[in-house]
Amino acid sequence: MIAQDKIENSVFLKESLRYLENLGFDNIKADLDGYETPKSYMKKGSDVTITPDIVAEKAGRKHYFEISLKSEQPKLLKSKWRFLDVLTRMKDHKFKIITRRGHYKFTQDMLDDLNMDKSPIKL
Repeated sequence: MIAQDKIENSVFLKESLRYLENLGFDNIKADLDGYETPKSYMKKGSDVTITPDIVAEKAGRKHYFEISLKSEQPKLLKSKWRFLDVLTRMKDHKFKIITRRGHYKFTQDMLDDLNMDKSPIKL
């Protein structure tokens, strides 16, 4: 999600956090009250800040999770996903997309546009 969508969709973010906790993820960081905020990255030459929605660890490996919901700014979302995908491959971490009913097609279209071969987690 991009920053402006996080406020509107905090319920889905909490739902995703509960799902990950039930799967056994620990050291969970999220951009939400009660959780530590994940590390943000600044885009050089502009004021754009990229913060992953959720960062968690399981079996000693870091996992980055992005919540995929329909957005008014798909271009900004695509650049965020591309950056996180490159970052995670570079550091040998995992990058996964979480989506929900009503947003599957939007998510799949975004992944196809980016040529990312990922299967989203459907809640």
